[in-house]
Amino acid sequence: MNIFKRLFKIGQAEAHASIDNMEDPIKMTEQGIRDMKEDLNKSVEAMAQVRALAIRSKNDKEEFEAKVKDYESKAILILKKAHAGDLDGSEADRLAKEALAKKEDAQKNVDRAAAETAKFEKNVEQLQSTINRIKSNISNWENELRTLKARVKVSDATKNVNKQMAELDNAGTVSMLERMKEKVAQDEALAEAYGDLASAKDSIDDEIDAAADTKDAKVEDDLEALKAKLGLKKDA
Repeated sequence: MNIFKRLFKIGQAEAHASIDNMEDPIKMTEQGIRDMKEDLNKSVEAMAQVRALAIRSKNDKEEFEAKVKDYESKAILILKKAHAGDLDGSEADRLAKEALAKKEDAQKNVDRAAAETAKFEKNVEQLQSTINRIKSNISNWENELRTLKARVKVSDATKNVNKQMAELDNAGTVSMLERMKEKVAQDEALAEAYGDLASAKDSIDDEIDAAADTKDAKVEDDLEALKAKLGLKKDA
């Protein structure tokens, strides 16, 4: 019964275990399985011993049954010899009584061996039932253990991922991205400002050139010079 109490305690421990401390129920389950296997080995050994006693009692029963038949046959043979005149009648009765007495003793041994055989065979059946129950429990707990280990792996993996995500946020990754966005926006604004300055500079040069009208004046001078060279220039 101790094994079932232990199983019950292990079951209670597992039922109250939380996802954060699942290593303890795993160790408890592994220890419970080891204990169950030790109990199984002891039960198998005990059943083998009881089975040997049952076989020995059965052999004794068959041996005494043979003696019962033998003494009965001898008693009959002695009486037949006396009846045939081959043996003194009184001596035959005495020997026949001795044979029947031994037959009776043998019969008692037959009854005793039969009772012991039945008791041992019943013990074997009970032990076999216990062994089957222990094997079933071991199988169930091994399945539970495999499931439990798988759940722990999933839990650890999920916990690690969530922890990494939390650490990323805590490291200021999001705020760093925000600062980068702000810097890029500032750079873009600065580039646009330089562009405006360059455009403004070009516009001022154009206005100066337009006001000075240097291009048209140069063309006019060139025209007057060409006319003078050709003698076409009128005197003022």
